Amino acid sequence: MKHSNGVVDLRQVGMGLIGAGMWGETHARTYSEHPQAKFVAVADVIEERAKAIAKKYGAQSYYKDYKDMLRNPEVEAVAVVVPDYLHREPAVDAANAGKHLLVEKPLATTVEDAEAIVTATKDAGVKLMVDFHNRWNPPFAAAKDAIDKGELGAPLLLYMRHNNSIKVPTEMLTWLAKSSSIVFWLGSHSVDLVRWLVGDEVEQVYSVSRSRVLPSKGFKNEDFFISILEFRRGAVATVENAWMLPNTLPVLGDFIAEIVGDKGSMRMTIVGNNCVDKATETGYTQPDALIFPTVHGKAKGFAGESIVHFIECVAENRQPMATGEDGLAVTKILCAIRDSARTKRIVRIE
Repeated sequence: MKHSNGVVDLRQVGMGLIGAGMWGETHARTYSEHPQAKFVAVADVIEERAKAIAKKYGAQSYYKDYKDMLRNPEVEAVAVVVPDYLHREPAVDAANAGKHLLVEKPLATTVEDAEAIVTATKDAGVKLMVDFHNRWNPPFAAAKDAIDKGELGAPLLLYMRHNNSIKVPTEMLTWLAKSSSIVFWLGSHSVDLVRWLVGDEVEQVYSVSRSRVLPSKGFKNEDFFISILEFRRGAVATVENAWMLPNTLPVLGDFIAEIVGDKGSMRMTIVGNNCVDKATETGYTQPDALIFPTVHGKAKGFAGESIVHFIECVAENRQPMATGEDGLAVTKILCAIRDSARTKRIVRIE
């Protein structure tokens, strides 16, 4: 609403958060700082963790059972920020409760689960966004803009390398190596990006993987996947995802991409590009300058911008940029990559 003096009242969206872990805190801080968000409630199976996040970021209430939170009429939209293989139940329950949905990537780790979430949101008439936050990553946003303007011509060849140090699955988030896979953890970003940049659908994939380093540490999981994605209109993408880099790296991994079109090319080094480095008496680091840095006391960066986009889409009744259909398409590709590596055969995408 705009008043005669030109002041605009911003409609606030009542946000509920399911999952108060590391990335859940990224959501909580964003809700607490954005003028169009009202941080209503947080739920986590570890009640003390939910209580701590609620207190730190000003949520009105906290719950151990997210189903109790869904009955709160002040919660208009919900973010599902639990381990990826657990997305289906809370997402479907939230949709059935009439809540708009922001689901962390990937939408799900099976096609069946992804389809169930998409169907539930359509039946309920609520918005669904998948948090593919690298679409807001400035280098990739610039690449998409260049492609859309025709500066690179038709994309023909893409290379996407997104890797983590072994600390991520074995120390930071041990549920990853036990119950998920690098193909879902980082592959979801890579696959969404190449699909979004090319603007076309993947027709078939061929992938190889190896399992040596993680199994030697007691984790039955793949060390890496290298995948070839063929698009319907002829573009080809090579996607590399690994989580076996040494922990001595100053950052948690690397992220490099290249796009070659029939009129031009772009190359991007996203992580570990020495944008900022800091040396002290205790060690050397490269502080975050892109993902979720603090600037003058406020959270900035593309990790928060995607969450802000969802809040504004709900407040202003707009369609999110990364839809449920995008999430379903990516899950189909990720499952095909995993199946191809296991069968050593080309897998076509339905």
